[in-house]
Formats: sequence, structure tokens, C-alpha cells
Amino acid sequence: MKQAIALRHIHFEDIGIIEAELQSRAYEVRYIDPTVDNLADPSIDRADLLIVLGGPIGAYDDARHPFLVQELDIIGRRLKRKKATLGICLGAQLIARALGAKVYPMGVKEIGFGPLILSPEGRRSALAGLDQVPVLHWHGDQFDIPPGATALASTATCPNQAFQLDPQVLALQFHLEADTRRIEQWLVGHACELGQAGIDVGHLRTQAAEVGAQLKEAASKVIGQWLDGLDGATPLC
Repeated sequence: MKQAIALRHIHFEDIGIIEAELQSRAYEVRYIDPTVDNLADPSIDRADLLIVLGGPIGAYDDARHPFLVQELDIIGRRLKRKKATLGICLGAQLIARALGAKVYPMGVKEIGFGPLILSPEGRRSALAGLDQVPVLHWHGDQFDIPPGATALASTATCPNQAFQLDPQVLALQFHLEADTRRIEQWLVGHACELGQAGIDVGHLRTQAAEVGAQLKEAASKVIGQWLDGLDGATPLC
């Protein structure tokens, strides 16, 4: 079996609805918690796929959270070796930073379900399957597009929502992986942030129920097409 390692910063922000697609492609998924586990584990570098997940800290907060330095080193090594790497939210920001791009606060929170605005390149990428599909946004930081990378998507609030670097590296600011059947974990786990941002929890819960089935189907399609692209089946045009 191929091995996928997911760096998980908070227990309920796991790979969620994309796990089934990975398993169908003979990936064995293993989680590593950067806050307590050994980031010098050589299996991280050897993994066929590295997934760097989200978390309620900033990609620039390495002074407060020193383990981020090690994560950046891991990502940097994989980028140099052109190893398959998927970043989601914080993970996408860490990839952007490892590539020399700026990561910084937006000044507002983007929290809730809403569609993406795909760039022309995005419409020719694996993200084409997300056209008109509401995805979960949950962030207050943003990244610039790194040199050499291709911008794939935006929203009215956040101009840079996704980028790709060659076939191997995909960075998503939004939460493609979120399992809407478990939205209550997000609502409890991020209760303070939601309260401070004045977010209507009931509305989020209703949105999750409405879009769950559509999002699950689209997420599997997107991840599947991206993984196909790693083998040259669907390169970015």
C-alpha cells in the first residue's frame, strides 16, 4: 500500500470526507500530531503523500509555536524533492510560506459555506469539480500566491483561495475535507472564535446539512482527479 501521512493540529480537523477516496486508491493513512509527536520521524519524508491540515494558529506563529519551524522544514524538503503534498487552511499557508510567499491576517473572518470563484486555470484543474459547490471557509489569515505557482480560486473576501505548483503540490485555503456530519465538533471546538466573530451557529449548522451530500461527492472527485494528475493523467493546462 501507498502511505499518506497527515499532520493534524487539532483532533477534529482530520482528513474527513477525502479519506474514502484515498483508501480506494490503496493509501494507508497515518496521523502525526506536530504538537507532541516526533517530527524527525523519517517516514514523513518517505511518505507517498503528505497532507498538512488546519488549526487555529497562524503559519507565522513559530515564535509562539516552535514546532512550526520543523513543519516548514518538512514541507521545504518535500517541495525540493517534488513529493506529493496537499495543504489545507493552515497547511496551505505553511506551503505558501515555505515557498517564500507572505502569510498575514485579512482583518476579517471568513467563516461559513460559500462557492469559489475559479480562475481560468482553476477551471482547467482538478478544482473544476467545485464550480458552484459551496465549500467550508474558516479562516482569518490569507496567503499571497508563491512565485511560480498558479492561482486557482478566490472569493470576494479572500482573493487567494488555492494554488498549485506543478502537479505535485496543491494548497487549499478552504476546508474541502470537512465532514458536515461532524459540524458540531467544529461548532464546539471553535466556540470562542465563533462568538468573537459574531457568527450565527444555527445558520452554519443548517448550511452544513444542506450542502453535505453535494460537497462530499465533489471533494472525492477533486481529490481523485488531483491524484490522477500525479501520474500524468490530468496535468494542469
